[in-house]
Amino acid sequence: MDQEYDAVILGTGLKECLLAGLLSVDGMKVLHMDRNSYYGGESASLNLKQLWERFRPGEPEPTQYGRWQDWSFDMVPKFMMGNGLLVRTLVHTGVHKYLEFKAVDGSYVMKQGKTYKVPANDMDALKSSLMGMFEKRRARSFFIFVQEYDLGNPTTHGAKDLFGNFSYYDLDQLTSRQLFEKFGLEPNTVDFIGHALALYTDESYLDRPARPMVNAVKLYSESLARFDTGSPYIYPLYGLGELPQGFARLSAVYGGTYMLNKPDATVEFDPETGKAIGVSSEGETARAKFVVGDPSYFPGKTKRVGQVVRALCILSQPIPGCGDAHSVQIILPQKQTGRRTDMYVFGCSWAHNVCAKGKYLAFVSTTVETANPHLEIQPGLELLGRIDEKFIHVSDVLVPVEDGTKDGCFISKGYDATTHFETTVRDVLEMYTRITGKELDLSEKELGKE
Repeated sequence: MDQEYDAVILGTGLKECLLAGLLSVDGMKVLHMDRNSYYGGESASLNLKQLWERFRPGEPEPTQYGRWQDWSFDMVPKFMMGNGLLVRTLVHTGVHKYLEFKAVDGSYVMKQGKTYKVPANDMDALKSSLMGMFEKRRARSFFIFVQEYDLGNPTTHGAKDLFGNFSYYDLDQLTSRQLFEKFGLEPNTVDFIGHALALYTDESYLDRPARPMVNAVKLYSESLARFDTGSPYIYPLYGLGELPQGFARLSAVYGGTYMLNKPDATVEFDPETGKAIGVSSEGETARAKFVVGDPSYFPGKTKRVGQVVRALCILSQPIPGCGDAHSVQIILPQKQTGRRTDMYVFGCSWAHNVCAKGKYLAFVSTTVETANPHLEIQPGLELLGRIDEKFIHVSDVLVPVEDGTKDGCFISKGYDATTHFETTVRDVLEMYTRITGKELDLSEKELGKE
């Protein structure tokens, strides 16, 4: 361990493993350490025995659920957008070759306590029971505009109104709210477009330029087009724990060194400059040009910006109202629950090799807004039907107070409540740019269908 490295990375969560892989591919000498004896950090996947040890210590794991090795519970459950940032990163690095994926069966949104299939294009809009007849026509016009919009083709930068008059829309000047008004969309339609398609977590996007929202809806539609399942998402067989291990394997192929079970790993600083110079453990010090890690390794250099409450549930039946789907995402927009932020339901099953045959896993997550987080997730739990087992945990969301360019500590943000990876990978790509001074080009390789 007493060696010189370009980077020491602390924690084997997905973000840290992803960065380890990217930096190793760039030719950097990387040492990767974790206080735990397993990969994944906060975003680990636990088997049945580990789950019971964490949430019900002292109790033996039950025998009615079969072999404990057949279970994999994601502590931070998320799906992958089929044409999104994580898939592009997997293909860019070749890590997709180490993993197997399965398309998610369905994407739903809750309205007035019922679940509805999320319409993502003009044909879906006409068939959706979310909207009345006239609203379907208006939504169809909006989806056609989004599908045809091409930055390099000015003839696509507008749409005809209900009277046949063409209007030009400058998406850098027009806000999302104003664009929705141009198409005459009702609040409920705006709600599912903004939260279930563009995947915004609150309403602040409405008063910002519309281009990011339009791009997000296009990404959803493009991802949906890659599969024939009615969902834009994919999920790895055997659970998300396969992802950090895949990127760790990539780093090892390029010369990265791994050390697990290092509970005393401590960042060392230059007493004069205050800059990180390496990491010490068990009397040895690995020197490095900079240190990367999750917030738990950097006391005093992070702040809490909120909390996320998550419920992990074992079911004996698929989630009701979703067509007996083996895998599903349900988004509960904030207005539907009277909250300030959205709630998310994530469902998967034995078809993904994450639980015993005939069983299903469901997760409910949201941002904590009150002193009673266990009660806040009740609207999501009510969608699950009968629950065999339920485990609830609350996690702090920590973020760095500085960007790392001065003190050499590049710290990832905590995981949010969303059940998709877009915000997660954006954080990684921003960190990569701060560390290397360049942006990662994810457009150089063509994505084929899974």
